[in-house]
Amino acid sequence: MTYPAPRPGPCANPYLSGPYAPVHDETTAVDLPVTGRLPAALRGRYLRNGPNPVHVDDPADHHWLSGDGMIHGVRLRDGRAEWYRNRWVRSDAVAGALGEKLLHGPRHLGMDFAPNTHVQYFAGHCLALVEGGTLPYELDPELYTIGPFDFHGTLPGGLAAHTIVDPRSGELHAVAYCPAWPYVQYVVAGRDGRVRRYVDVPLDGHPMMHDFSLTEHYVLLYDLPVVFARNGRTGAHRPVWDPDRPARLGVLPRDGGAGEVRWLELEPCFVLHQMNAYEQPGGRRLVVHLLRYERWFDAFDPRRPAPGQHVAHLERWTVEPARGTVHRTRLDDLPAEYPRIDPRRLTAHHRFGYAVRQPLPGRGPGLVKYDLERGTHEEFTVPGGGDVGEGVFVPAAPDAAEDDGWVLAFAHDPRRAATDLLVLAARDLAAGPVARVHLPVRVPVGFHGNWIPDACP
Repeated sequence: MTYPAPRPGPCANPYLSGPYAPVHDETTAVDLPVTGRLPAALRGRYLRNGPNPVHVDDPADHHWLSGDGMIHGVRLRDGRAEWYRNRWVRSDAVAGALGEKLLHGPRHLGMDFAPNTHVQYFAGHCLALVEGGTLPYELDPELYTIGPFDFHGTLPGGLAAHTIVDPRSGELHAVAYCPAWPYVQYVVAGRDGRVRRYVDVPLDGHPMMHDFSLTEHYVLLYDLPVVFARNGRTGAHRPVWDPDRPARLGVLPRDGGAGEVRWLELEPCFVLHQMNAYEQPGGRRLVVHLLRYERWFDAFDPRRPAPGQHVAHLERWTVEPARGTVHRTRLDDLPAEYPRIDPRRLTAHHRFGYAVRQPLPGRGPGLVKYDLERGTHEEFTVPGGGDVGEGVFVPAAPDAAEDDGWVLAFAHDPRRAATDLLVLAARDLAAGPVARVHLPVRVPVGFHGNWIPDACP
């Protein structure tokens, strides 16, 4: 189905053109062509979320972060690519703009937004996620919107863009914030899909906590110098760099209260995404792998494409809560973002990690695999003029080795002016895709996604 296109007008806003340009069709395509051979073990759906505005009121002021969420999905089974679908998440504003009936359901503080950042499957529910105080939205298996989801009436506020499903317990963990709250909220949902615990941690100001880290016994909170400030003209809250705000890392015991948070001082920086965290034997030291920016959002310019003026590099932070110290080690000089690991290793020791390597002089973007034990990396570089999104690791089998599996990512093919789903063997990333699923349309640059295997309950 085709809908009216948001027009950028006279403003040359890059978020409304080129690889960021929104698409205006909801497409369903079946029996997709494939180059190479799809592994027969890939049985499930690869879903990815990202901004795709239905309508833009002020093209000059529009920013990527504010676009309505659209889910793009590919269904793989028995060596075939059965379908591709893209669907807007039907918030009230989106449904109204499309001339459809509004979906009734719960709201937090009267806020409503089509989540545009992540998609997570948990307790039988496929959820589109965003931060800032709004609720997630539930989707059906064909990506149609069911409605807002408040964890069966147990979620005390909004949720978050990033959640972690603990492989040990099967529980979902999140750190939620809202510009209206004087705190951030640590939330734990049980395998029944109901919130069983939450802790409100008081904070001054309104820091942007896009991500958090989780170990077997601790939650790590990134209270850094990016805060939300209100735009005097539009009234919208936007993230800005606050040079006067101290940087600190909060260490909260999973079963502790707000008074048990230990705050550790840091040098000013910003962490948009963490890779993973775990405890060394004995639990006295915590190891965190993350992407660190020196500064971010210190000149919020809607005409400058994300991720901003600066680049992030992979670091290892060794945290000793009892001593109150954080020791930083840069592990690689590649400019990178969107770190991921084998989801079975979350909260536990891991050897490998994956990320998007940003463009370099004379080299297009690519995917990188880090060997954190050897201190090495290998890369797959997208051919000239192309682009590639976040790489999601899918194990070859439930008991497969940590790097025995595939990395899935959307990549723009400029020759077709359309997008491919790349399937790369994780053990030989540099060799390139073992299969390319050719989508009939372009997928705009987006954020995060996940693999949902058929084995999910």
